[in-house]
Amino acid sequence: MSKRHGSYGFDTPWALAGLLFGAIVLLGLAAVSFVLDVLAAGLAFLFGGLYTLASAASHVYTTRRGRFAVWAEELRRLSGDERLLDLGCGRGAVLLLAAERLEHGRVTGVDLWRSRDRSGNEEPVTRANAEAEGVSERVELVTGDMRELPFGDDAFDVVVSSQAIHGIPGAEGRERAVREAHRVLRPGGLMLIADFRHTSAYEDTLRELGVIDVRRRDAGWRFWYGGPWSATGILEARKPAAP
Repeated sequence: MSKRHGSYGFDTPWALAGLLFGAIVLLGLAAVSFVLDVLAAGLAFLFGGLYTLASAASHVYTTRRGRFAVWAEELRRLSGDERLLDLGCGRGAVLLLAAERLEHGRVTGVDLWRSRDRSGNEEPVTRANAEAEGVSERVELVTGDMRELPFGDDAFDVVVSSQAIHGIPGAEGRERAVREAHRVLRPGGLMLIADFRHTSAYEDTLRELGVIDVRRRDAGWRFWYGGPWSATGILEARKPAAP
């Protein structure tokens, strides 16, 4: 994986802030307990504080390096001339990795540009990142809702999404987003969705749509947002080819 030159912020910054705050509180309580000579409580707070601090470190690693490494491996299968759509592209972490591989293709990122799940999630930031990575000429950014994509049927060879669909409120809304992803994907096209929630529901929706070639797998420790309890799953599917 090449060195990243853009600025990609942090995924779920509120969660990282919570982990850091929790670690500080627990370590502070440990210090107070030791001063008061309450050894058992001090050791418990110390363990909890160090564990929470390690979780924060895992979150930072995933955001800054791990997710890029995982997606770089997933995108190696691209041949270089595909049309790719990134749902909830944010600041372009996955979108621009794909653009680097698609020297004769084109990537489109769609987002509503909300900062709750990604710090600094703004279209100008993504455009600046595309310039920094040297791929702006083959990147298109669209403001749109994943539940109602502004694209025609079978418009893309590949559809990807990373930690975005789970943020849609309600199971019905998430199902609509998966159905839309399927609609705009050409027959025989590849879909890759990385998410730490609801991947089994995404699979159910695709199977209802007639997708047989679909599977889920664990993305591994590099895609943990704090620990194995927040592991990311990857759903991979191929839309059936036209008869």
